[in-house]
This record gives sequence, C-alpha cells and structure tokens, in this order.
Amino acid sequence: MDRSRDWTADVLAGISVALVVIPQSMAYAELAGLPAYRGLYAGALPPLVAAMFASSRYLQTGPTAMTSLLAYGALSSAATPGTNEYVGLAALLAVVVGVTRLAIGVIGAGNISYLLSRAVLRSFTLAAAVIIAASQVPAVLGVSPSRHGVWNRAVDSLTATGAWSGVALALAVLTVASVYLGRRIHALFPGVLVAVIAGIIYSHVGGYAGPQIGPVPTSILPPLQFDLPWSGAVSMIVPGVIIALVGFAEIASVSQVYAEREKQLWHPNREFISQGVANLAAGFVGAFPVGGSFSRSSVNYVAGAKTRMAGAVTGATVLLLLPFAGVLSPLPQAVLGGIVVAAVIKLLDPRPFIELWRISLPQALIGSLTFVLTLVLAPHVEYAVIAGIGVSVLVHIWREQYVRVDVDVDGATLILRPKGVIWFASAPTFRNAMAATLAMYPNIDRLEIELSGIGRVDLNGAIGLRELATHATESGLIVAFGKVPPNAERILSRVCTDYYPHNGQVAPGDTDAHVER
Repeated sequence: MDRSRDWTADVLAGISVALVVIPQSMAYAELAGLPAYRGLYAGALPPLVAAMFASSRYLQTGPTAMTSLLAYGALSSAATPGTNEYVGLAALLAVVVGVTRLAIGVIGAGNISYLLSRAVLRSFTLAAAVIIAASQVPAVLGVSPSRHGVWNRAVDSLTATGAWSGVALALAVLTVASVYLGRRIHALFPGVLVAVIAGIIYSHVGGYAGPQIGPVPTSILPPLQFDLPWSGAVSMIVPGVIIALVGFAEIASVSQVYAEREKQLWHPNREFISQGVANLAAGFVGAFPVGGSFSRSSVNYVAGAKTRMAGAVTGATVLLLLPFAGVLSPLPQAVLGGIVVAAVIKLLDPRPFIELWRISLPQALIGSLTFVLTLVLAPHVEYAVIAGIGVSVLVHIWREQYVRVDVDVDGATLILRPKGVIWFASAPTFRNAMAATLAMYPNIDRLEIELSGIGRVDLNGAIGLRELATHATESGLIVAFGKVPPNAERILSRVCTDYYPHNGQVAPGDTDAHVER
C-alpha cells in the first residue's frame, strides 16, 4: 500500500468536505438555536478527535440537521435560544450525549441502536424534515416573528406578507439552486460554499440590510471551557440519551452502506466510542451535539478518501479557518436558511413512509403515530421517539404472545406442533391452547410434542412445557418431545429431563428450527 498516495487522497478529500462543513455547520448552529459561529467549533475539534477512534474510513463527524433539531427541542424549554445560559446548556447536552455514547461503546452494547424500528425511524425522519424546513421559513422570508415555537414562527412569517423580504427569499432560493446545480456539475462542486461567498459579496456590494450572522469571534483554537452548568445535568439526561441513540441511526447507516460497498468491516462499538469522544470535545469547546453526516460522508467517499484520517483533515482545515472567521460576519441568514432547506429536501420523501401501509398495517400505525406525535410535540420531538419505541415494543410483545398449535392424529397418538415463541409472556396462552386441544381428543394414549416450529424458548416456556407434560402423564398418557432444535437442547434437557428425546440427544434430521435459550 502506498502510504504517501493515501495521505494525499485523504488531504484532498478532507479539504473537500471542509468546504461543505464550514457553511453547513453555521446553518445547523442556527437551527439548534445557537449563534452561527458556534457551528464552526462543532465542525473543527469533534471530527479531528473522532477520526482517532472511528472504524469507518468514510464517516464524517460534525453538526447534522437531525441532531441540531433534537438539541433545539431539548434546550428551548430550558432557556432562551441564543443566550449564555442556552449556550452553556447546549455544551452540557453534548457532554451528556458523549458520555452516553462512550459508555455504550465501552461496554460493547453497540447493538442497542437497533431498538429504533424502521417504522419509527422512517416516520420520525420525515416529520423531522418537515419541522426543520418549517423552522427556516422566517430566515427564508427575512421576517423576525415575535412568538416562540417552530409552528408559531412559521405561521406568523407566512401570514405577515407585508414584512416579506424579496431579497432574502431570492438569496435563499439561489442558495438551494446553487447546491443542486452544483451536484449536477460534479459531486465535489462546492455549491454551498459558492452560495456563501456570493451572499457575503452581495452584503458588501448591495448593502443588504436584512438579518446577518453578525460578529464572529476569531481565535487560533476554540476556547476550552469546563465550567459548564452542571446543576442542569439531570434535566439533560433523557434528551441526551435520546439524541445518542436516534442520532446514531444515521451514523450506523453511513458506516454500513460504505462497508458493504467496499467489502469492509465496521464496528458499532468503535463508532459509539468515536462519536462519544467527538461529543465530549464539542461540549468542552462550547458547541453542541454532533453526529455523522450522510451528505458529507458521500463527499468524502467521492473525493477518494483512503483512511479515516480524512476526517481529521476536515477538522484541521476548519481549525485553520477560525482566525479568519470574521469574514463570515456579513453573511445573510437567508443563505443559512437556504442551506438547511437544501440539506433536508431529500428527507421530504414520503414514499418509505407510504410503503409501510403496503407492507404491514401494525408497523404503518406505529409509523403514523410517530409521525403525528413528532409534528404535534415539536420542538420536543424526543418524546415522539420514546412513544414510538414504546408502542413498537408493545406490538412486538403482543405479536409474540400467541402460539398457534397444529394438530395431527396417528391412530391413538396425538401429535402437537406449536408454532411461535414460547416465553414468559406467551407461556400461559400456549398452555391453555395445548390443554384445550388435549380435551378435544379424550381417546388417545400417547402425546408427542414436536418443537421444530418454535422460534424461541426461555426458562418460563420450558417450565410450562414440563408442567403440561407432567399433567398429561398423570392423566395416563405417554408423553415425548420430538424434533428439538439445537439451541433448545440445553434448557429442555435440564428442565424437561423425563420427556427429552433420545436420552438428551437430538435425532439426526430433527434440527430444522432455530431456538434460543
């Protein structure tokens, strides 16, 4: 392997991503309710430290639209956006997210991220995209509504037609067009950066009088701060855990896509660790929670990144910009609004959500509930995620509570073939079904229970099987188990010793099912 060639490719890819993350990070900071320049802090040190621990060579860490929305939802009820208190709590939230992800990675519980079902994730993503787009209406129209709340501000801005700024709207539209036309020219064309430069030039030349970013502090390094409002840590735990899990869905998706495309392994636990240290870094430089960006990771991939050090180059490039960040001060906020809208347009695709209705009615209902709650509860969208996960678990339990029993009679032998999962929640209904079937055949003298159709059996299920067999034996029947799957051998051979086939050995050909202990 040519290390110098890899390093050159990583530098070019990292700089290419930095040209995108610089304007995006400021836009996402505004979305999170923070001064735009705080986004530069989130785009500098976090990707630099994440690269040291990441397993995916293409994943680019930094501010994302989804994470920024979740952060705004968690913080907006605790403090006034833009104030020093709000900024401090945002940094504290990033630390909570970092500790959570780091803990999950260290204990090896990376698969916990899969608690988010596709129904919940698809529906939440669509609703969140709608909310993000609505949150940018004031900036796009150049209006400064007095009321708080995403929907209140959007409605007030849309109805105040006399206050609309044609220039702001034109800047936002041109920004979106620049992003999409740039992608048509080439995947690496910095359409976002072009829009930012054009916006700054227009502010200087055209004397733009609308809302601008305003003063941007300049420094060689982001200021480290450990004096966070630690007294508010308890209130940040729930939203911090939600952001840690929900935000990881995009990280996992990015890593999985490119791992499969390049035939490489990626490790969820290592990514949890890398994202944990990235959020700790974000918190201690006064930024806000960060995650993995699909769009910037795509740029990284197309630009030819060879190792995870491309992410470090991105962070280092943003760091080098900080002393000159003051040139961004006159940038119109309408341009930032256009950047955010351009970033979420792809997410406004209802087809994955509609597809749920064709595939599964229960999952479609879960998705619809998540979608509606996300819109209604905005900006506190974390509660919609909790509700979606809770209902998903309940539906899963409900579906696994029932066990179907197929019946066959061979002379005086009754053969029962249970289908489903035998665990503590389904064991009572399973026993009732088996007992009812036995009552329908009073003239048999032998009972065989074939377990090849069982998907899983736990201790409660095994005890239920033993008690059923014991009662049948006491009534004068000969009872035996058959076709016991391999993963059930241990528990059934211990709990149901008297009925276990072949002295604890499964007969050849009788291993046609998969059962977990």
